[in-house]
Amino acid sequence: MCGRFSLTKEEQAINNRFQTSGGAIPYIPRFNGAPGQDQVVVTNKEPGKLSSFRWGLIPFWANDPAIGNKLINAKSETAGKKPSFREAFKKRRCLVISDGFFEWKKWGKDKVPHYIMLPDHQLFAMAGLWETWKNDEGEPIHTFTILTTEPNETMQSIHHRMPVILPEKEEKLWLESDDPKELQSIMKPYPERLDLYPVSKLVNSPRNDTPEIIQPAQGYSGSLF
Repeated sequence: MCGRFSLTKEEQAINNRFQTSGGAIPYIPRFNGAPGQDQVVVTNKEPGKLSSFRWGLIPFWANDPAIGNKLINAKSETAGKKPSFREAFKKRRCLVISDGFFEWKKWGKDKVPHYIMLPDHQLFAMAGLWETWKNDEGEPIHTFTILTTEPNETMQSIHHRMPVILPEKEEKLWLESDDPKELQSIMKPYPERLDLYPVSKLVNSPRNDTPEIIQPAQGYSGSLF
C-alpha cells in the first residue's frame, strides 16, 4: 500500500517537469503527506494545471464522506471492477505528484520506516483516480486514491505492495487512454531500480512534517539490511 508520501520540490520545478501551470493554491510542500490532507495532482480533465485534491477517495454516490478514510489506495488488479472505483477508472484518472514515499519494514516485533525514491530524488507521478463529491450544502469536494501493484525488485524485501509509479513516457497515456486493456497494461511494478533508506519514526505521526522526516535515520551507514 501507500500511506505516506512526500512532495518537497518547488512549485516551479513541478510545473517544468509536468508542463503545467500552478493551480494548487496554496502550494504546500509535504515532507510527510498523509491521508486527509490536500495533495498535488494533475487530472485528465485539466491536464495542463496543477490541482489540489484531498487524499482519500469519496465516491460520488457516498452518503458518508468518512468512507474516504478507507479508500486511500486501490488495487490496480481490481479497480476497474470495484463499485468504489470503476467509474473513476473509466472517466477520472490523475497523476499524483511526488518525489518519494514511505513504507514500513518488519524487524521482529518492530516496524522500521523507509523512504523510497527515484535515483537523484527526481519527481515522479503515481497513478491515481479522482472523484467529486458534494456535501449537504452542494459544495464540491475533490478527492483521490493511489493505485497499488505488486512490488518490484527493490520493494520486495520491504512490503508486498507498492504504488503504481508511472514511467514518464506513460503519464500522458494514463490520462488520455480510453482502452481498459491498455490502462491495465501500464499498471505494473516500476521497471527500474529505486533508492531507499531507513528514516526516523517521526514519520509515524502526520503532525510531524519537517525536512528531518526524509533524512536517513541516525546511525544509518549505507547498509540497508
